[in-house]
Amino acid sequence: MRGRDTTNPSDTPEHKVEVRRSQRRHRTVTAYWDEDTLVVLIPARMTRAEEKHWVAEMQRKLLRKGPRQAAPPKASDDALLARCAVLSAKYLDGKAVPASVRWVPPMRTRWASCTPVDATIRVSDRLRRVPGWVLDYVLVHELAHLKEPGHNAAFWELVRRYPKTERAIGYLEGLSSAAGWGIAAED
Repeated sequence: MRGRDTTNPSDTPEHKVEVRRSQRRHRTVTAYWDEDTLVVLIPARMTRAEEKHWVAEMQRKLLRKGPRQAAPPKASDDALLARCAVLSAKYLDGKAVPASVRWVPPMRTRWASCTPVDATIRVSDRLRRVPGWVLDYVLVHELAHLKEPGHNAAFWELVRRYPKTERAIGYLEGLSSAAGWGIAAED
């Protein structure tokens, strides 16, 4: 279960803060910028005092890096999850919410995979070296599977909301061919 609390702390009037609580999140706290809103992901079990502490800590940490800079998604599983939240909000009306997103050792026949039943996404380590817009396509592709499990017309309609879909597919096909991996870009 996810809960959302939106606050606007008086000491940071230039941006809003949205706190999202998750039953599936046990230990980690993650934060990222979504335009002028700082989104903080926390475990549902946290007390209000712990929430207040972590919101302040994440504000301090992200503002020190500079406003509105998200962690690169290639940095960690948490950064991948945060990137998925941004992409889902931007291209899928925020309705594709994965329980987890993680990097996995190179897959033999896929760039990534999704299990809609438990809302998990796995991304091949091979994608750590691709441009961000290509990784974004793969993430949007997998997020779309949370709404449409198959590769039907409704699925592709969702995926093609990402404006660089065709370009990313071409990039992945070229990469796979050049490396001799035999990975299909559209699966």
